[in-house]
Amino acid sequence: MGRAFEFRKGRKMKRWSAMAKAFTRIGKDIVMAVKEGGPNPEANSRLRAVIQNSKAANMPKENVERAIKKATDKDTANYKEVLFEGYAPHGIAILVETATDNNNRTVANVRSYFNKCNGNMGTQGSVEFMFDHTCNFRIPAEGLDPEELELELIDFGAEEVFEDEDGILIYAPFNSFGTIQKELENRNLEILSSGFERIPQITKKLTEAEMADVEKLIEKMEEDDDVMNVYHTMEEA
Repeated sequence: MGRAFEFRKGRKMKRWSAMAKAFTRIGKDIVMAVKEGGPNPEANSRLRAVIQNSKAANMPKENVERAIKKATDKDTANYKEVLFEGYAPHGIAILVETATDNNNRTVANVRSYFNKCNGNMGTQGSVEFMFDHTCNFRIPAEGLDPEELELELIDFGAEEVFEDEDGILIYAPFNSFGTIQKELENRNLEILSSGFERIPQITKKLTEAEMADVEKLIEKMEEDDDVMNVYHTMEEA
């Protein structure tokens, strides 16, 4: 198996298990998708994907509709995605994806988390190159052979296809998202969920005490409502 499989296996998805946090995240994803391509899911592939994710998270339909309506309000005009970079203690690179309507607030908060946890906020490009920006899709496994599917989807950008207890996962470079989404839809394959991740090219093994130092910073970041994802180069236990 490749790095995407190991990354998925090791990633602590418990951080997104809180229902309220997951709904907040999806709501912001909807706002960003509507701002990018409009409120019609049929004409907006990114919005279509987020709505699929909302179903996978059991988000009520009225919440989705409310988020789409909110996205057309002038109050969300200043919403934008901002990436922050830096280092946690013990030389662990950190990437923080945010969606914010107040960049000054978000910058101040993220910087304070780094400072309080003995980390350092870096400049743009300081650690982003250490991660591969990928897209992923989850589809039902019934009636499909992952190896055959991988061979069929290579021409559309797929790099890794594997099965876990929840279905088949397809990983590809970030810019292959639209191509693979369209091909899966053309094949009438149900997309259970999809998204983007940043997979570290190299990870670093730490002691339990050192891991606790890094986890403290990650947890502070993830408690912030503006933070969508936190990625790191620490080897997961």
